[in-house]
Amino acid sequence: MSRILVLWAPDWPVVAGSEGVRAGAPVAVLAGGQVLACSQAARAEGVRRGMRRRDAQSRCPELILRDHRPEADARAFEEVLVGIEQIAPGVAPLRPGLCALHVPSRFYGGEVEAGAVLAEHLVRLGVWDVRVGVADGLFAAEQAARQATVQDSLVVPPGQSAAFLCDLSVDVLEEPDLVSLLHRMGLRTLGAFAGLSAADVHTRFGTQGALLHRLASGADAQPVSRRQVPPELTASLALEPPLDRVDQIAFSVRTTTENFVTGLADRGLVCTSVRVEVDADGQLASVRRWMHPRWFAANDLVDRVRWQLQAAVIGAPVDAVRLVPEVVEPIGDHADSLFGGAPDERVERGVARVQGIVGHEAVLQVQVQGGRGHRDRHLLVPWGDQPVAARAVDQPWPGTIPPPAPATVFERPQEAWVVGAEGVPVGVTDRGAITGSPDRFRPVPDAQWLPIASWAGPWPVDERWWDVTSARRIARFQVVGVDGSAWLMIHENGRWHTEARYD
Repeated sequence: MSRILVLWAPDWPVVAGSEGVRAGAPVAVLAGGQVLACSQAARAEGVRRGMRRRDAQSRCPELILRDHRPEADARAFEEVLVGIEQIAPGVAPLRPGLCALHVPSRFYGGEVEAGAVLAEHLVRLGVWDVRVGVADGLFAAEQAARQATVQDSLVVPPGQSAAFLCDLSVDVLEEPDLVSLLHRMGLRTLGAFAGLSAADVHTRFGTQGALLHRLASGADAQPVSRRQVPPELTASLALEPPLDRVDQIAFSVRTTTENFVTGLADRGLVCTSVRVEVDADGQLASVRRWMHPRWFAANDLVDRVRWQLQAAVIGAPVDAVRLVPEVVEPIGDHADSLFGGAPDERVERGVARVQGIVGHEAVLQVQVQGGRGHRDRHLLVPWGDQPVAARAVDQPWPGTIPPPAPATVFERPQEAWVVGAEGVPVGVTDRGAITGSPDRFRPVPDAQWLPIASWAGPWPVDERWWDVTSARRIARFQVVGVDGSAWLMIHENGRWHTEARYD
């Protein structure tokens, strides 16, 4: 049987999220308002995993808090995996901070020696706390790594995995419901759990329980799936001799862009965000990130290179151009529908050209996000960027106005007036009831009084009632004048305002 080596970097979310934090400072990473991981300095002050934010801060007032960012954890650990593959190919990532591989013992002279070489290599990569475990199976090797000391290895002899696991607590199974039940049954160690009949465990706990029973028994037959090394997608062009004319560089880079797009297509991918790097006199002279609302074709990339060179001030001839894909996506996600629907290519090129001249943030496009009011639903993002909504569209929004949406939404609500048949102002009570039947209104300050042909509402909304500073209690109305104009109006704090017009 091939032996398994596991590398474990404790508190990886803290390691990945501690950029800019002084060494030795107490740090905790929060997820869902609770401590997901904390540094050794924080643990020394009494901070523990699962502790609530307020409790953790009460234990350690100097605690530095970071929000958990899984993508940052994975991105930082990717650099570690690449570093391991430089000396031991075939690594299998289990989760950020934990990976496994078959022990390269024959190459390094033994299992302990292989673990020492790998740990020393990770230290050079900046991972100061790494533990190594070696055993017959993946589960036993992981537990051995968790029992090892800093920069050290714990090797479980061949055939001794069951004996090693015997005295460990059942808490290491990381299955809360099963662990709780085992504690209530008086089975507190893996050895006690492994002593049960496999047939009885399967009958009582099902397939998942039977799997955990096999792990507790040391009978872990789970193979280590080797990671596929990501392909090199960057395209480079070396210019010999260096060129200083933009049209010559753009012509020279055309074949490179075609190979770049074709190489992605062969893997079923397209590029939606690319970084163009330009070297001059052997040094990086210009770098810019370009995004596309759909995906880059070869001509699009040539245009971006040309525009970047025209806008940049480069004091020497260009000797290299690199296309670095930052975001690649499956080509099926960007295929045209049966009846089209993709943005017009000429519009894309024209807007991107303007964006290259006036700046990335100067050309905006309108997107829709979640919200009750129509002004709240507006989202402006730079052209080509993927929108990041502050509020999800697919969430329920009680109190929102039903469709159709108004065509004109005022940047600021316009002051308005609504009165009844005898000129008495109409209002809305605290219980959401209207004080009278609307008869006439002025939708904006410079408008004349208009008789009301029809109206609908009120739709009362009590927003953020728990926050005194941002709480709002409003009632919305749809009002149509006798001239056919339709308006979306609100009543708040005894006053009327117009939010939008239905054109």
